[in-house]
This record gives sequence, structure tokens and C-alpha cells, in this order.
Amino acid sequence: MQETLFFEADGLRLHGTLHLPQTPKPPFIIGVHGMLSNGDSPKQQDLARQCNRMGIAYFRFDHRGCGRSDGVFAEVTTFEGRCRDLAAAMAILGRRPDLGRSAGLFGSSLGGAVVLHAARETDFDAVVTLAAPIRFSAIHIPEDYQTDPDLAKIRREQLTYDLTENLANVHHLLVCHGDADPVVPYENALQIHDAAGKPKKLLCLPGGDHPLGQPEHQQTFMENTLEWFGRHLGSKTS
Repeated sequence: MQETLFFEADGLRLHGTLHLPQTPKPPFIIGVHGMLSNGDSPKQQDLARQCNRMGIAYFRFDHRGCGRSDGVFAEVTTFEGRCRDLAAAMAILGRRPDLGRSAGLFGSSLGGAVVLHAARETDFDAVVTLAAPIRFSAIHIPEDYQTDPDLAKIRREQLTYDLTENLANVHHLLVCHGDADPVVPYENALQIHDAAGKPKKLLCLPGGDHPLGQPEHQQTFMENTLEWFGRHLGSKTS
């Protein structure tokens, strides 16, 4: 079952979709998209379907200025703002009586950094990142993206951050990364994994690019992610 949810962060109305399994009071995962993406990405929708089959709820949402959420992208997009978007999503799901107390996070690219920021401050039962940059300066913007009109209007200071401190507070972390990623180099995954607390796991995808464009990389990522969530959140295979 899918349910459309609207919630607010900094006075902006944000749009999200909650995927609910048949399991009563299921554990839940919040998915956080990358800088130029939205909650409708194929990866997020596939994760939602697969998690539901395991008896886990999944919430995917559009950050401010993205998808069906309020705000002009270039004006409202900041790292701190995206962190507050996630905090608002956590708050509304935490108040729902039909969800369990076990919670996990998934974040892709910049969304992975947002997820790590949240997991430094709040305990989660499972966290998965894909191609997450440990700091904004580590991101290499491809030439074809540099001409994007929305991205061109964003000032660098809007997205400046550094997660090198307090990553030891992040635990139950699966770090996924392609070692041929030209946007966020694989070294970011090594730094994140080394600094994180235990338990943790590093999944290297040999030859994998930033979006995991090859089907075999996507399959390996999905299998490992579902296994991680199932192990730490509990699962019920349909």
C-alpha cells in the first residue's frame, strides 16, 4: 500500500510517499535522494518494493526545491536545509502508531552525506550509503552537469560541509561505492568506513560508476542492501 504524505520543514511543504507492507507495526526506512534527483528515482522505488516484500516500510520524499516539494531549487538548496528536511521526515514517521520503533536510513550521493549527518546525532538500527561524499569539496562535478541551469545558480557555500568528525557515532553502517566513480571518488568510501563505528561493512563495486549504470552492479548493491536491512531491522520474506 502507498500513502502520500505532506509535511513541513522551514515553512516549506514537502512531498513524500510511504510504502507500507502487510506486516503490523513494521520497521521503517527513510530514503534520501541525491543533489539533482528526487524521491521518484528508480533506485528508490525498487528499494521500496523490495523492502515491502521483507515486511519493512519505506518512505521516499522530495527534498525542498525538488520533485513535488515547495521551493525554487537554486534558492532553497543547502546542506543544512536538506538535513532539516530529513529531520522533519523522521519526526512525522516517529509519531505514527502504525509503524514500529526500529528505523533505518538509505542515502545516495549527497543524500548519503545527509544520512551520515543524521546518524551522527541519532541512533539508527541500520544505515546504508551509496556513493556518499565525506565532504562537499570531494565532489567532482562532470562537465555535462556544469551547464545545468539549476546547479549553475547554486553558490558553493550553500552546500559546503565536512563529515570527518564524529563518524564514530555512526554504527550498523553499510558503505557501498563503485571504485570507478568519477563524481565521488572511491577514497570517500574508505574514509567513511574507517571512521565509522562498529558494526560496519564496506561494499566495493569493481568498475562501478556513480549511478551504478551496469545491471550487475545494481544487483549486487540491491542484494547487499536488502541483506543488511533485513539483518538489522528484521525481515519477513513474502
